[in-house]
Amino acid sequence: MEELLKKELNTEKVVLLGSSSGGCINDAKTYDTDQGKVFVKTNTKSGSRKMFDGEYASLVAIDKVGIVKVPKPYKVIDLPEGGAIFVMENLDLSQGLSKFAPQLGQQLASLHLHNSKTRQAIAKAEGHIGKTDNLTYIDKYGFDVPTCCGFIEQCNTWNSDWISFYSNKLESQVKLAESQYGDREVRELWNTLNPNIHKLFTNVDLEPALLHGDLWSGNAAENSEGPVVYDPASFYGHSEYDLAISCMFGGFGQDFFTAYHKVIPKAEGFKLRLDLYKLFHYLNHWNHFGGGYKNSSVNILKSLVKATR
Repeated sequence: MEELLKKELNTEKVVLLGSSSGGCINDAKTYDTDQGKVFVKTNTKSGSRKMFDGEYASLVAIDKVGIVKVPKPYKVIDLPEGGAIFVMENLDLSQGLSKFAPQLGQQLASLHLHNSKTRQAIAKAEGHIGKTDNLTYIDKYGFDVPTCCGFIEQCNTWNSDWISFYSNKLESQVKLAESQYGDREVRELWNTLNPNIHKLFTNVDLEPALLHGDLWSGNAAENSEGPVVYDPASFYGHSEYDLAISCMFGGFGQDFFTAYHKVIPKAEGFKLRLDLYKLFHYLNHWNHFGGGYKNSSVNILKSLVKATR
């Protein structure tokens, strides 16, 4: 590994400092180099290159906005024996969030509003030559590359309609559960819910927002300067989607959500849509980790079917 890093990073010094947490599916180590410390995630599975390329693009997109701190991505490298590694900036982080949770809530909401504010700035500057040269408004839902929530690829094909885009995300998870577990109950419930999803979006203003995509408490921490997020699975989607997994497993606290909603207040029907967005993550966890998440998936489906009759 050290020789590969020397070659790919063009450095003479690569010293292993220790192992770190790489999440649920990757191994990770920290190295010291001529350019400073780097954090290296490793996965030897087929398809890991695509996973890391998606994470790389996600970090670039969030970093470019400049609102929420993320580790700077450096390079994705193929392993000779198969799989890939992802080299990024090493940040000295404390585990979880404490004093900076409200700040992250405010920053996340500001990240979600950035694309909308870009549209407003372009409209305001219309007719002024050069005023909008550095502004790009994203008017569809999706992302330029596939991203993986865990190890499962998300199709991010651009779509002008959010409900259609999100329905396709759920369909792919249901189809995978069918193929892995032969489950018919989830398929039947999903087929009943799918035609009625639009009922959950009455009087809701939808606009593409850059999302982290997998913001559970294990993907957020802090240092002396403020909050940091990492391991994103980004795409442009409905801002509420990011809050679903944030409240599924604890760790953020009410201060985080209060700060978020001071910037973006809850819209009508918020709780039911949050359940709709939780459904993706429960299905995704079921497809990753097995039947322990089936009941949660089924229960949310039944509740949403009832609510949309």
